[in-house]
Amino acid sequence: MNTSQSNLNSYQYTPTKHINANGVKFAYRELGPQEGVPIVLLNHWGAVLDNFDPYIVDALAKSHRVIAIDFRGIGSSSGSAPLSVSEMADDTIALIHMLGFKKIDLFGFSLGGMVAQDVMSKAREIVRKLILTGTGPAGGRGINQVGRVSWPLIIKGLLTLRDPKFYLFFTSSQNSRRAANEFLARLKERKANRDKGPTPRAFLRQLKAIHAWGNQSPQNLGTITIPVLIANGDHDLMVPTENTVDMAKRIKGAELVIYKDAGHGGIFQYHKEFTETALAFLAK
Repeated sequence: MNTSQSNLNSYQYTPTKHINANGVKFAYRELGPQEGVPIVLLNHWGAVLDNFDPYIVDALAKSHRVIAIDFRGIGSSSGSAPLSVSEMADDTIALIHMLGFKKIDLFGFSLGGMVAQDVMSKAREIVRKLILTGTGPAGGRGINQVGRVSWPLIIKGLLTLRDPKFYLFFTSSQNSRRAANEFLARLKERKANRDKGPTPRAFLRQLKAIHAWGNQSPQNLGTITIPVLIANGDHDLMVPTENTVDMAKRIKGAELVIYKDAGHGGIFQYHKEFTETALAFLAK
């Protein structure tokens, strides 16, 4: 495979596209084979297109069509960031329809996993398989405290000149800190045509949406009957790991993976193991 062909199959070089849906000009990137059921990726609080782990995206895109999106008001998507997970789910459903997909696999990390759950409550007929990582259910313990837990570590990141994800997504062990540095380096691999960073206003509005999700009445996850893969680290500070275990208990037949000595970003620390598990899950 020559360099130009390789670039076409790498998230690092995937161009950003735009599509209008639900009154918003959404930014997204698409790669992988065009046939088969596509995977739609929904990312974390404050995340833009450049915050999707390129290792995971590229591994999935070898055999699946992958669509990564910016939520409303984030990155290169227009509008104001919604104040509720429900509005983000409505946007996601509208975007999927505008892209012309009748059936998708849905992969949500953190806030994206909350949105994915709400998509299931509103339009479950379009989802074939569901992957929920680093996330928790509506009303889950500690989710309404994400800001209180995160702000000190965000400030620590600023004071130590580190990306806050170094502290928020990983544990303080040597192995986890090494994985943090490797993950953050992967996020910088793309040099040209990078996405716009989140504005402080969008960042705060998304945080309000997460807090509202944490205060919301629990959803009936027992109505989910499609195959579900759930994963997290065993020391998630942002969305306590017990929420991950709780979701797996409430969704019949859900496959649960908990990574040892790993935090909120367990799937990034164990990116090789996770992608192998995710690909096997999607192939069943």
